[in-house]
Amino acid sequence: GGFMGGPAYYIKNALGSPFWAGVFAVLISVTYALIFNSVQANTISLSIETTTGLKPAYTGLILAIVTGLVIFGGMTRIAKVASFMVPFMAGAYLLLAFVVTCMNITEAPRVLLMIVTKAFSFDSITGAAIGVALMTGIKRGLFSNEAGMGAVPNAAAAADASHPVKQGLIQAMGVYFDTLFVCTASAMLVLLSPEWMMGSKLTGIALVQKSVAGQLGEWTNFFMTVIVLFFAFSSIIGNYFYGEMNMPFISKSKYAMPIFRVFVVVMVFVGSIASLSLVWDLADLFMALMAIVNLVAIFMLGKYAIAALRDYSAQKRRGILDPIFDPRILPDKKGVQCWPRDEDPRRKVN
Repeated sequence: GGFMGGPAYYIKNALGSPFWAGVFAVLISVTYALIFNSVQANTISLSIETTTGLKPAYTGLILAIVTGLVIFGGMTRIAKVASFMVPFMAGAYLLLAFVVTCMNITEAPRVLLMIVTKAFSFDSITGAAIGVALMTGIKRGLFSNEAGMGAVPNAAAAADASHPVKQGLIQAMGVYFDTLFVCTASAMLVLLSPEWMMGSKLTGIALVQKSVAGQLGEWTNFFMTVIVLFFAFSSIIGNYFYGEMNMPFISKSKYAMPIFRVFVVVMVFVGSIASLSLVWDLADLFMALMAIVNLVAIFMLGKYAIAALRDYSAQKRRGILDPIFDPRILPDKKGVQCWPRDEDPRRKVN
């Protein structure tokens, strides 16, 4: 009884292009359910290895079994617990970064200045260095906040909002919160520690854990592992959900979904034992392909979004507390399937 949507849906329904809807469905299913899940599994295995010394192959096997139980056996309780814990884990992570920053508050301005100056210094613009720096920043930023890739609309479409702009503004705010708060918190944890300058070969989560342990003690290794476990496992389930929502565009066969789930479980294991560079290279490639297809669709549908935003703003200016969307304000109603929510909406006015 809920809603489903995302780029594949608006490419097919609004743009009238089932072929490109299918192309996007394949890209998001491969990118998220297979490749991104490999990245998440890799992060979990590295974190657990850093803390306990457990070999990634064993972690990968356990993780693959648990993932299979959720997506094959319908053990949604595991996924619900992980999702419930994520906000608390996020709060704990930000609090940890805040404590470390306060402990080194005199160094914080220097670190922030270093981030800016290193990005735009003369050394950075010599040769191809500026291109490498830009590409790295774009790729990691895109993986972090997913802006423009077309993944989050699959989740946003499930929300029952009275006006699409309300949900759109929430999604836009998420990009800023993730980039300005969560990513900055991670940067401070690493750059306020001398570990990153000491020739360490550590990367990713292992470097973050080492940096935090150097500031607050070895007990934080276990604490960080628990946080990462909840973050990454809930992401694995969410990524699978994106793929499942798009499978109807790929194949109607009754065997398609079970085969897809098998690939998901296999890639969780493979990602746990693969090299970090390999999983990131695959992620970077497919992120770019997803973004290209989705950004073209967004450009073509932009006039509808602008019309909806103008309608929402106009209703707010008139004192309507909870604006209601009427598809008649659009240039045309092609592809509009779920509006209006209520044929006789009761509007609240100041």
